[in-house]
Order: sequence, then C-alpha cells, then structure tokens
Amino acid sequence: MAPVPRRLFLPKQYMKKIEKFKMLIEQPGRVVITTHQKPDADALGSSLGLAGFLKKKGHEVCVITPTDYPNFLHWMSGDEDVVVYSAEKEKEIGQIVEKADLVFCLDFSSLDRINELGEMVRNTQGKKVLIDHHLQPEDFADFIKWDIKAAATAELIYDLIVQLGEGHLIDKDIAECLYAGIMTDTGNFKHPNTTENVFAVCGELVKLGADVSKVSRNIYDSNSVGRLRLLGHALSERLTVFPEYKTAFIALHQKDLQRFNAQTGDTEGFVNYALSITGVRLAALFSDSGDIIKISFRSTGDFSVNELARKYFNGGGHKNAAGGRSELPLEETINKFTNLLPECFEAMEQNKMSYAKDI
Repeated sequence: MAPVPRRLFLPKQYMKKIEKFKMLIEQPGRVVITTHQKPDADALGSSLGLAGFLKKKGHEVCVITPTDYPNFLHWMSGDEDVVVYSAEKEKEIGQIVEKADLVFCLDFSSLDRINELGEMVRNTQGKKVLIDHHLQPEDFADFIKWDIKAAATAELIYDLIVQLGEGHLIDKDIAECLYAGIMTDTGNFKHPNTTENVFAVCGELVKLGADVSKVSRNIYDSNSVGRLRLLGHALSERLTVFPEYKTAFIALHQKDLQRFNAQTGDTEGFVNYALSITGVRLAALFSDSGDIIKISFRSTGDFSVNELARKYFNGGGHKNAAGGRSELPLEETINKFTNLLPECFEAMEQNKMSYAKDI
C-alpha cells in the first residue's frame, strides 16, 4: 500500500492550495524552522527532515529551538547547525526571524509553546506555515497543514514532500529524521495512532535508506547511568497508585533531579511506566524544575487528558497524551490533581469527558 497524502490547507481562504505553496518554495529564500520548547524526537526530527529537504532546493535554512533538547537526539543530521535560543542570542535570533521570507512552525499548535520566539514569529513579515497534529491550533499562520489523525508531525512532513512531487529528494538522513519522529510519537508503534498509513510511510522511509536499528538504538538505548538510577528511584520511591480511581502518578522533587544530575530528556517516558500498571487508565508525571511543575499526562481509551490538561493545568496536547504546568508548589499541585480524581474516574466510567469539540 502506498501512503495516502493528507489534505493540505494552503492558504486558508482558497482550495487551490498546493500550487500556491509550491510556487512559494520554488524560489530559494531565507527560511526559519522552529518547534516547541524541550523538543522531542518528532519536533526535532520533523524540523531537521524539512530543513534537509529545503536545503536541497537551495534555501538558506535556520532551525531554531526555544530550549535545549535531549542528548539522545544529537545524532540527527543537521543537529550541529541548530540554534538554541538564549537571552544572549536574543538579538541575533530576532534578526534572523525578522529577515525570514518563510517561517515554518512545526509540532505545536499555539505560539506560547515557543516561549520568547512566539512574538518574534507573530510579528515577522515573512509567510508563516503551521504543520501540526495537535488539537485546537491557534489562528496565526498563512498556510496550514494540520491533521489530528496524523500520528506525528514527521508523517505530515513526509506527506507534504510527496504532495509537492519531490519525494525523490528524501535521502537517508532525511528519512531517518522523519522515521525517528514517527517511531517515538507512536510509542515505538504501540499506541492507537499507529495506523496502516504509518506503516506504509515508514516502509517508504526504509526504502529510502532509514536504518531502523540505528535510529532505535540512538533513541532508546543511549541511557546514562544517572537516568537509569533516577528511573529506579522514581519507581521505587515516587510512584503512587490509586487503584480505586484507576490512576497512578510519579512525583519527582527538585532534590531528586539534583541528586541524579538529571539532564534534559532524562524523564522522557517515565509516565508510561505508571500507565503500564494493570488496571491503570490515567497516569501523570510531576517534575519540579524549581520554577514550575512540569506535568505529563497519559490515558487509555476515551478519557481525554487533553481536556484535563487544558481545563486545570494550563496545557493540552492529544486525547491520550498531553502536557501541563503548575505554578503551585509540588505538594499543592499533587493535591489539586488527586482532588480531581473522583471527577476523572466518573468521566472514565461514563465517557463524560468528550474530546469531540476539539476536533
């Protein structure tokens, strides 16, 4: 089966989309690609995959991330040229964004997800392109490719390149970046978003040179001793289970992160261990960074953690995977969450927490 291209909305007011967009990128220009804070493999993989493609078309491309990202992603082709935002680089980055002819916003649905870069992107005179699969996208882009049924933004980048008739430009490096994004956002192909099209796209990426063993090894088998010890501590000392509410969570204190010298990305996937407990349908990870409490939510079935995160924890995401944040102290944040569990359990049992309005 050949992959099925998803609809491309370019620009919003018209239905003659792809040709206008194709004309826009045919003329080499200055391009900025950015993605959400604390980029994961889909965010960085889709960004670097798109960057590799656009460079082949003669564009001057700059990938800018709002924050740093995990060491296990640095193997991706083009990583050495990524500009990571910092206060010291603010003026330089502002000028790059201001001069851009085209700004691609990948794997996020609202500009507040890119921190200080948000207003820079909003104010630039360059055309803006949003490519994303999260719920409720903000209306800021001139061109949109958005599909919540897509497993990953990397899947949408592949679709876009093929729709443009440029699939032949996807080489091994681009294919591996895109494969990494799809692999991780499907939970190594075990989440419900693993569709027939996902396997078809990944099959094509393998044909184009993606080394699946290399990608998997770099992402899943590159643990530091500190990360493994932090995981052991999290599961033995910081895991709480409420079987009566089909809920489990892990709460990491700031002292825990300091004790094990936690680096960016070290807690990636921890929440899935809580969700893996038999009978658990709702899981959370609370991580005290010192400034805010970062929260990861996961669920199974029809319970929408996107709605939970949006309503109570200044966040959002997907139906079964979302993130949030709290400015309350860790213990107060946990108390807020546990006080919601009776309501969440009722929703799980009666499917009252619908996500249909987000579509």
